[in-house]
Amino acid sequence: MASTATAQNLSFVLQGIHQVSYEDRPLPELKNPHDVIINVRYTGICGSDVHYWEHGAIGNFVVKDPMVLGHESAGVISKVGSAVTSLKVGDHVAMEPGIACRRCEPCKSGKYNLCENMAFAATPPYDGTLAKYYVLPEDFCYKLPTNLSLQEGALMEPLSVAVHIVRQASVSPGQTVVVFGAGPVGLLCCAVATAFGASQVIAVDIQQPRLDFAKQYATTATFMPSKSPAVENAERLKQENNLGTGADVAIDASGAEPSVHTGIHVLRNGGTYVQGGMGRSEIQFPIMAACSKELTLKGSFRYGSGDYKLAVGLVASGKVDVKKLITGTVKFEDAEQAFKDVKAGKGIKTLIAGVAE
Repeated sequence: MASTATAQNLSFVLQGIHQVSYEDRPLPELKNPHDVIINVRYTGICGSDVHYWEHGAIGNFVVKDPMVLGHESAGVISKVGSAVTSLKVGDHVAMEPGIACRRCEPCKSGKYNLCENMAFAATPPYDGTLAKYYVLPEDFCYKLPTNLSLQEGALMEPLSVAVHIVRQASVSPGQTVVVFGAGPVGLLCCAVATAFGASQVIAVDIQQPRLDFAKQYATTATFMPSKSPAVENAERLKQENNLGTGADVAIDASGAEPSVHTGIHVLRNGGTYVQGGMGRSEIQFPIMAACSKELTLKGSFRYGSGDYKLAVGLVASGKVDVKKLITGTVKFEDAEQAFKDVKAGKGIKTLIAGVAE
């Protein structure tokens, strides 16, 4: 490992499956007057980071060359481009890690998360944020209010994913919402749905410790499915929670096929289903139930316009608490062990501190 004292831009690099190293990469340069350089202070470990470390690929995105990991980050502005007006050196910012081209049809129509030429951190071939310094455009940095820590700032990325999912579901006051999967994004979906005014928010998971946490975090109830058919689990879920003919909204943050099925069956006629979790590329699907109930079905991918800003606002106002999800912070030089711990299911959200000065 390169010395932290002499390294200019120490980075945590994936070389191959289960093969990582610490490298001193070149200092980033300001090639665009609207860019800023950020001293990265905290980075959360996401399931996709672990998946690349474990398998070397996610779908068609294959790690062919060494790649810096990480994309859930916050840091301190260390340098600004000549055209930057909203940020200054020393500002604390949450970092949105996907840079859209701004020119393709999705970008021009306001859905830049669907950009055809997205450069997303730690998605091949683009390096991630587990480095001392990282460059972003000014408008992809969100200044943190003084009552938000940099640790909380690192959680703006998964919170923005949850905000996008709940906005896709058009959750409104008084609605009943069922969230499948009580991992970090599922838990945050529960918190955002509650902040949006949902009257009932029910978390579903097959791990009791996750349900125990969800119960004291941001839900009105929890549910553990049995190995019964999805229709039976959905019926029991409705009965135990007095949902009548069904829930208004079902959100899947697990990617598990049984959850998808139960989500479709637990909805009332005319309800809304949003797929946020990523599982197998193809699954069986209860299409007749979706049709006969005339459900609204939506996908959700990353985050788009306004999601990061809203995420920061929800935490700053006290409507969503992300600190409770942070179960540990490790030193930069212990990043590999942190990946192993996350893979083993330890904790909810682990943060890696930035390179020591």
